[in-house]
Amino acid sequence: KKKAREGCSLPNPSWEERLANAVTPLWRLSYREQLQVKYESQRKILQTLACRLEELGIDAQKPGGLCCPLQPVVPSPVINGYRNKSTFSVNRGPDGNPKTVGLYVGTGKARNIVCVKANHLENISPKHKQVAQCYEEFICRSPLDSCILFHEGGHWRELVVRTTGRGHTMAIITFHPQELGQEALATQKALLKEFFTCGPGAVCALTSLYFQESTMTRCSHEQSPYQLLHGEPHIFEELLGLKFRISPDAFFQVNTAGAEVLYQAVGKLCQTTGDTVLLDICCGTGTIGLSLAHQVSKVIGVEVVEKAIEDAKWNAAFNGISNCEFHSGKAEAVLPQLLASWEDARPLVAVVNPSRAGLHYRVVRAIRNCRSIRRLLYISCKPEGEAMRNFLELCCPPDARKKLTGEPFAPMLAIPFDLFPHTVHCELVLLFTR
Repeated sequence: KKKAREGCSLPNPSWEERLANAVTPLWRLSYREQLQVKYESQRKILQTLACRLEELGIDAQKPGGLCCPLQPVVPSPVINGYRNKSTFSVNRGPDGNPKTVGLYVGTGKARNIVCVKANHLENISPKHKQVAQCYEEFICRSPLDSCILFHEGGHWRELVVRTTGRGHTMAIITFHPQELGQEALATQKALLKEFFTCGPGAVCALTSLYFQESTMTRCSHEQSPYQLLHGEPHIFEELLGLKFRISPDAFFQVNTAGAEVLYQAVGKLCQTTGDTVLLDICCGTGTIGLSLAHQVSKVIGVEVVEKAIEDAKWNAAFNGISNCEFHSGKAEAVLPQLLASWEDARPLVAVVNPSRAGLHYRVVRAIRNCRSIRRLLYISCKPEGEAMRNFLELCCPPDARKKLTGEPFAPMLAIPFDLFPHTVHCELVLLFTR
């Protein structure tokens, strides 16, 4: 029983069990136990932050050794099959089939990678599993090899599946062209389209089928355009009464029902008034800013993915929201220019929702040095990682050498939101004020 609670496996676990342990390590625990495990992990993170702040000469110790009060983990409204986006790899399966579509067990460094089908994982929806199974059937029929190592040739690579509560399904297939000419590429695209529209894959009822030629591990639309083979260019989701358009590479929280709970809480924590300006950094398709637009005078969004900004502008117009402006570009390039000349007398509240890589130092510096920002909400999916560096940069004493001249922030409240049941991850919202 102790092993089960720790997420450990019995001797000689099956491949399915190994994958579940790697992707959803808390799958054996009851949901109540999962939330307790996550609460303890977030508590340790806040204790670490308190200690790090003490090292900087900041008295940050609160009851329990935390840097600020920690509320209980807010549960997800949906526990199973909640992911609206899944990424499947192509590699050798346990049976040696090099065209297995699933998720990895093992590491490239140890050279022990095995691709295991994800049919049993509780966080992936049945629709995603269905599309993955159909993609595997297609590439097994194809005379072209899968691309396991770029330098060894092969073509068929990743599959991304995105779904929405409106019943829309988008599939994005990544393909390594190697030395294929345009005519051969056109043939493969035609076969793929035929399979998913007229063949066995038609059962998936895809709203959108995209194809991307990529010679890199990850590729943006700007580097290699997503080619629409079938259906609509976008899928649509509803969140907090608003309709959102989603492009192939646009960021959207993977747990839609959980995101609604998160954004409602963010709206309350911002403590905005009718004349507040909301700065939405790393805004994606504009979900946070647009959902709070009705309670502020203006929303300014910044996002690096150009297609996501196009979606955000469309979303604002479609929903009849006219007090939003969105800027495309790296936050470290856009934000310093935006805030350096800030003379607006209205209260300015910032919400940041960066990737696991955290915020660039120039973004933190721009926020610190803008006196108008008195309240900041930092939403982090990995607070123990690079976000910890950001927390320290926001709270450390002024440092002329680092051009941090602004008054430091202080952590006031932490609320974890479980957007990822069965995994060890949370979205931690940290409220900073000064």
